[in-house]
Amino acid sequence: MILPSYINGQWLTGDDRNARNMYDAITGDVIGLTSTEGLDIASALQYGRDNGKILRDMTFQQRGNMIKKLALYLTKRKEQFYEISYRTGATRVDSWIDIEGGFGNLFANASLRKLFPDQSYAVEGEPIDLSRGGRFMAHHLLVPKKGVAVHINAFNFPVWGMLEKCAVNWMAGMPAVVLPAPQTAFLTEAVVREIINSGILPEGSLQLLSGLTTSILDTVQSQDVVTFTGSAATGRKLKNHSQLLEESVPFTMEADSLNACVLGEDAVPGTAEFDLFIKEVRKEMTVKCGQKCTAIRRIIVPENLVEDVQIALGKQLSRTVIGDPKLKETRMGALINNDQRDTTINQIKKLTETANIVYGDLENVEVHGADAQKGSFMSPILLREDNPFKNTAVHEIEAFGPVSTIMPYNGIEEAIELAQMGKGSLVSSVVTGDDAFAKAYTVEAASHHGRILCLNAESAKQSTGHGSPLPLLVHGGPGRAGGGEEMGGLRGIKHYMQRCAVQGSPTTLTEVTGIYQPNGAYKEAEKHPFAYHYEDIKPGMSLQTHKRTLTDTDIQNFANLTWDHFYAHTDITSLDGSIFKKRTAHGYFIISAAAGLFVYPNKGPVSANYGLEDIRFLRPLYHNDTIYVRLTCKEKRERDVSGREHPSGIVKWYVEVFDAEPVDYENGKTDEEAQALVAVATILTMVEKKQTTFPEINERFMRSAFAKANSETKPLWGNMTMQHMVEHLEHGYRIASGEIQDFEVATPEKYLEKVAATLWNYEKMPRDFKMPLMKQDGSLEELQHEDLATAIAKLFEARNEYLDYFKRNPKATTKNAVFGPLSKYEWSLLERKHVTHHLEQFGLL
Repeated sequence: MILPSYINGQWLTGDDRNARNMYDAITGDVIGLTSTEGLDIASALQYGRDNGKILRDMTFQQRGNMIKKLALYLTKRKEQFYEISYRTGATRVDSWIDIEGGFGNLFANASLRKLFPDQSYAVEGEPIDLSRGGRFMAHHLLVPKKGVAVHINAFNFPVWGMLEKCAVNWMAGMPAVVLPAPQTAFLTEAVVREIINSGILPEGSLQLLSGLTTSILDTVQSQDVVTFTGSAATGRKLKNHSQLLEESVPFTMEADSLNACVLGEDAVPGTAEFDLFIKEVRKEMTVKCGQKCTAIRRIIVPENLVEDVQIALGKQLSRTVIGDPKLKETRMGALINNDQRDTTINQIKKLTETANIVYGDLENVEVHGADAQKGSFMSPILLREDNPFKNTAVHEIEAFGPVSTIMPYNGIEEAIELAQMGKGSLVSSVVTGDDAFAKAYTVEAASHHGRILCLNAESAKQSTGHGSPLPLLVHGGPGRAGGGEEMGGLRGIKHYMQRCAVQGSPTTLTEVTGIYQPNGAYKEAEKHPFAYHYEDIKPGMSLQTHKRTLTDTDIQNFANLTWDHFYAHTDITSLDGSIFKKRTAHGYFIISAAAGLFVYPNKGPVSANYGLEDIRFLRPLYHNDTIYVRLTCKEKRERDVSGREHPSGIVKWYVEVFDAEPVDYENGKTDEEAQALVAVATILTMVEKKQTTFPEINERFMRSAFAKANSETKPLWGNMTMQHMVEHLEHGYRIASGEIQDFEVATPEKYLEKVAATLWNYEKMPRDFKMPLMKQDGSLEELQHEDLATAIAKLFEARNEYLDYFKRNPKATTKNAVFGPLSKYEWSLLERKHVTHHLEQFGLL
């Protein structure tokens, strides 16, 4: 069977010309074929470009929440991917790195939405003043490229390799076309199929080509981005493709590299660092059967410790159980197929022209629970090269399997030189308890590496290890490693966006960027800005406060209150030779006094002070100076809400403090010439969003709704009758008032807080939820009242008792079977959700 591709919105199968077999790494059986012959690849790229507008028009918040939703969706279905992954020769641990590591990459990149504004493009860096008067300025915008991201991936990480790239381009607003390596394309296809089935991504955001193609780069355009992971030789060939050069298409390469791990001179046998070193090297040799671009290929150790390292590593490797990856005892599975095993063995033979095998056997391997002759198994191979400066093959030839080579160094300079002889690596590590050694190695070796891990006993418990690229760190390296970067948090997202410098007036750039620019025009608010909900606040919305005079007594009282007795505030006899002319107001008193002028005293949407940043004091203020404040919305940022709080966002306010009657004491300028602006700051407030999902629940509203119903009114979902629904609501009110409490909370304690927190959001109750106190077999409860009218009367009686109970006991809590103990306010939140849910159920809203 030929593995299908997903392009142009449908699953299509290439024909059998030049089809390639996919093999089960454990049994050697043919799994299927891959082919893209006959598929219109050029139209697939154009389809992505055309449909990419949906993704580009989404805000960063929408993209991030979409990716998070996809990560949750895939995580719930992860076990099916493990079953498929075993056929790649991967153990459970190997597959965890690939599968859940890939999903984790989605989660990590989704969280970056909090660092972006709630719009489809971003602003980079600080504003640049291009004029003395501040009326002509510039900013840098980052907008999504209007092309597709073409990802050509390697065989060793069929899930992670795809998702670590796609998560980034999706966050940037760019669709992707993925070309996985044919050896493991069957696992990539399974994940893509679930992604498409989920319906979470806009159509065109992800396309899949299941099989090799020589034409994928023939029609790329200048707005596209191409990434490649694989061998350096193939990467160089692709990088010089005429279409890439003609269209100046960005090309990122992450290639094989001869990564080094250095043992510090202090890390002798018996130290924690020596044991860590042996464990780390053994792990990197055997995880994924050594088929990792970050695996340790060169083991650089002090020359007096070579024998110790060789013996210790040999002992550790001898404990590695090789075999069927489904078995718990197995610690190393198989290479991806026999071709890869043969290639690896041939590379080892080249290395053995100067190096010696000191552990392992190229011909024989003991296999547990599988047939060594049918599967692609091989023994871990440890080599030793005693003359690494003379015999350079070890720095040039990579055996992409469970293979590594020990080599000696004499002094840190030699260790650094050996590491650099790899001509560029993705990662290096240095294991030492000597921080001076770690610093010296890192600073000098960093030019040749994309990442360096400094490992010691202190960091070991939480270290992610030598071979683990992380979403928020760059992954890539110079020279042989490809010279590119992937991931890296914001850096990775920017790779799929176009940076554009924009010039104009502060008022114009406020509109363009969505961020208020100093000296831009103010938008006078009709009411106090703190009285608006998050959605109604706009950048530039502004308020000018009334005035306040700072008195001598104010300054001294602030000093006594804060214990800040700096001489300029408290000892006016010591001002000679200083920049101060009179008793000076504390900087933080100025900011506090400013807050007193602009803070809105009434309860409103502003729920909390979230922080303070970018304070600048431009010149001193003295006693008897008078100030006023200009409060202007600078920027808005979405935030994730956790715990018992209502949905809200962060609003950044630009605070300008002005001297109402400025005098330049230094230069004797007149009031009109003196500088009026004395301080600026950015304050952050947490502002609640409007609740528009639920109506206000009161007796009048409920009676109006029930007036539309009768005993024959049918539900839109579920099997309740109208009277059953009314009696169900009555039962809820009697629980709330404490009349009914003889039940246990059904929600497990460890989930209770999270479940209770959902009362605070603005999302409707799910339709298919079964209340724990109701019959769980789907049958209806026994009716308690003779007719619907009586039931409605009893409902309002129970509601009045509930309201009266909390009027008499405002601090009380009563138990709910799902949400646990609830306060008066939380019962009101549940009431509006619960009543709305059932009125909608019967079409009464």
